[in-house]
Amino acid sequence: MASPPEKVILVTGGTGLVGKAIEKVVCDEKRPDEKWIFVSSKDADLTNKQETEALFAKHKPTHVIHLAAMVGGLFRNLKYNLDFLRNNLQINDNVLHTSYQTGVTKVVSCLSTCIFPDKTTYPIDETMIHSGPPHESNFGYSYAKRLIDVQNRAYHAQHGCRFTAVIPTNVFGPHDNFNLEDGHVLAGLISKTHTAKTFGTPLHVWGTGSPLRQFIYSLDLARLIVWVLRDYEEVEPIILS
Repeated sequence: MASPPEKVILVTGGTGLVGKAIEKVVCDEKRPDEKWIFVSSKDADLTNKQETEALFAKHKPTHVIHLAAMVGGLFRNLKYNLDFLRNNLQINDNVLHTSYQTGVTKVVSCLSTCIFPDKTTYPIDETMIHSGPPHESNFGYSYAKRLIDVQNRAYHAQHGCRFTAVIPTNVFGPHDNFNLEDGHVLAGLISKTHTAKTFGTPLHVWGTGSPLRQFIYSLDLARLIVWVLRDYEEVEPIILS
């Protein structure tokens, strides 16, 4: 009996927090019918169409997990909203259109909880993504991520592409970024706590303490993303928490 054709899965942003977690999960599984390729910005500048096309020509993926993005913490987002918008629009368009042009079977992109409206009701679900503007502090990044969902639906409607997206809650785990300017909330709090303990200084936490946050461990998220790649067949994005 012939063995099933090998899946070649390209993971953009493959050396970050989520990419490293996926790498560990699939390396532990060792499925013989899957070849996983993890790439970073050192392998290609995904804002550049020609470099994106060259990356796909080199690896010839059948499936893509798209994690690559220009990311940053609150301070960088406040200062560079236009840069976050333009760079992420370019990255996403290059990856999705090259996937379409090269006949990639399925793309799973990673969105963010910041895409949801700033003023909304709870609990949040996937139908609420476009029901109001995101928070003004990082609107550039948020709108770029929202548009992945729009692109996925358009590629499916016009070309029948199996492009979808996941929306994880706040992620933490090994290989996180603990830089206060660029990192996310839990890593930032860990970094602040470590500094306060090391130097005996006060620990200051910004905000009122009233917002509610959900967190997911990176390895748990990785297992869910791999499940989405293998088994989730909808174009509509899915929250992972």
